[in-house]
Amino acid sequence: MVLTLRNNWWVLVLYGVIGVLFGIFAFVHPLGSAVALAWAFGVMALADGITTLVALFDNRVRMSRAWLALYALASIVFGVLAVVNPLSVAGALLLLLGAWLIVAGVFRIVFAIHVRKQIDNEWMIGLSGALAILLGILFIANPVASLVTLMLWIGALVLIYGVFQIVAGLRLRRLP
Repeated sequence: MVLTLRNNWWVLVLYGVIGVLFGIFAFVHPLGSAVALAWAFGVMALADGITTLVALFDNRVRMSRAWLALYALASIVFGVLAVVNPLSVAGALLLLLGAWLIVAGVFRIVFAIHVRKQIDNEWMIGLSGALAILLGILFIANPVASLVTLMLWIGALVLIYGVFQIVAGLRLRRLP
């Protein structure tokens, strides 16, 4: 196991370098990185849809043909949309996220009201609900600025992840 890890240290370094490069790109071109991310999700969805379509005709697969067909169709449609128009898909996903945040925020507030006699500091649950609603409204009110902000956060996290991967890979290289 240790020998395998040591011999493949470069894989972690490669992942790390890709992460660092994407993180830097996200800071320099946040909308471009959102497009790239949506496009990459589209390619993955297309591959998944085509694979599922092939599985639809494989007699060894024991799933419902209807579910396989529905999943294949949904994956292929989303994949094509994301590859052809990735910025629109990224914006639409952000709007869906905004709507979900509003619904989740309302749910948290209602939940906090219902459990106020059973738990202490239920106001924190209510506050988290109010903040979720506010964030959802901001996402819907200004999707472009929200997308830029979200990509800056993702870029920062991926940059940190990339540095950790590089450090881990170099440490693996030094294993005896």
